[in-house]
Amino acid sequence: MGVYSVGAVGYVVLVTASSAFAPPDVFSARSQSSLHSTKPKPIDPSGWPEKFPAKEHCSKCGLCETTFVSHVTDACAFLGDGMARNIDGLEKAVHGRRRNTQDLVWSDISRTDDGIAEEGRFGVMTRPMQLAKGKNVEGAQWTGVVTGIAVSMLESGMVDAVVCIASNDDDGNDNNWSNPQPILARTVDDVLRGRGVKPALAPSLAVLDELKDSTDIKKLLFCGVGCAVQAFRAIQHELQLDEVYVLGTNCADNSPTPEAAKKFLSRSFKDKLDGKRVRGYEFMQDFKVHVKYDDGTDQSQPSYERLPYFSLQGDVAEFAIAKSCLACFDYTNALADVVVGYMGAPLDSSMDTSSQTITVRNKKGDRMLKCAVESDRLQLGPDAASGSGSHEKFASTTVSSDNIVQKMAGGEMKSEGMPRLLGEVMAGIMTAAGPKGVNFARYSLDYHILRNYLHVLDVWGEHGANNMIPAYSLEIVKKYLDTDESFRALAEKIKSKR
Repeated sequence: MGVYSVGAVGYVVLVTASSAFAPPDVFSARSQSSLHSTKPKPIDPSGWPEKFPAKEHCSKCGLCETTFVSHVTDACAFLGDGMARNIDGLEKAVHGRRRNTQDLVWSDISRTDDGIAEEGRFGVMTRPMQLAKGKNVEGAQWTGVVTGIAVSMLESGMVDAVVCIASNDDDGNDNNWSNPQPILARTVDDVLRGRGVKPALAPSLAVLDELKDSTDIKKLLFCGVGCAVQAFRAIQHELQLDEVYVLGTNCADNSPTPEAAKKFLSRSFKDKLDGKRVRGYEFMQDFKVHVKYDDGTDQSQPSYERLPYFSLQGDVAEFAIAKSCLACFDYTNALADVVVGYMGAPLDSSMDTSSQTITVRNKKGDRMLKCAVESDRLQLGPDAASGSGSHEKFASTTVSSDNIVQKMAGGEMKSEGMPRLLGEVMAGIMTAAGPKGVNFARYSLDYHILRNYLHVLDVWGEHGANNMIPAYSLEIVKKYLDTDESFRALAEKIKSKR
């Protein structure tokens, strides 16, 4: 059982009574005062998720594992107004202005620009989204864009420390690629421990107490995914730092635990990865899961195993996707200064050679990129181009055929995916005929927003969904409800269950 303060006990009881995602008015001024007047005690992480305020929708960001748990009602992306409160409420404070939600790109509306990524979907920008590759970063999962920026800032003295997620190898297991461990990195070697994407929920904020007690740290770089960045932005003023930079990544559909991520691979790839050292995996633009691995020796070169999405077993999403990810509307990491992703980039033959995308949101982000380029850790490319193909119908069709959605709508989950050969053919057709470049990113973003809207609609009803979803996502949902009959029918069917 977790360790709580008196105020936190009352808080957890209230949340339990209201099925975790408590409406914003459930806490009285008196209970809020009690929370903040009692010296807070961290919640024992072994009690996750049942002992945590957001219950099964807790993204395990690490906030509640520190004394900053007293701020959870104002910071958590999955309590009360959640992401609407954080994104709509903090975007201007962080970037100096809110995004332009009037420039959303739709296939039925002509544009006068060159098809670059728009703010409505992708967030505040000071320049168009660009392609980029990392430089001089050995052992990265991609080319080292995130690591290169972080290392350059630490090497140059721009920051004193970096909060990042390393792989936990305390047990001596060299295959702990999926086991995230938050660290407060003070050296380049420490930062290099954070190379590679961790596909499980990661408690980035668990180092907050260590950070606050570290009198030698005045300038900080925080690296994290959207939900963690939201919580960090809500409490960063409490840290009394002279300078704070935030480097974010795009994120969708993490596994709830490292074990779930490994189970996903073992179920999907059978014995093809036996004896291999997995370095990471991604859901790529060619509609396939790419698994990067080597033979476990220091000199070995990476190889890849690829499987079409369509050949995945139908029920893997039930255990492989965290519930918090089904309630997330911050794929693009709205509150970071710089964001790194890959969905808007053209796909090369492998992660090791493919460009990624960089979104710069403010002047701090400009300084971060300048530092990395001047340190020869980052190579900037051209603007990310829209590419061919419309995205709306692909997004709607993907939602309609999604097993999670089918179950929400009262249907049955398919237990088996397509035969491998048929899946390869389907992936080839989708890659050839489907959206590309930034249009592929729009497709992926819209699909996740629509699916997740249906999830929160199913769990918390229309009122709860509309209160917690940020304005830009509601604009996208409204467009599909108004123009897509199949999506509208799904929403009505889910609403009729209540």
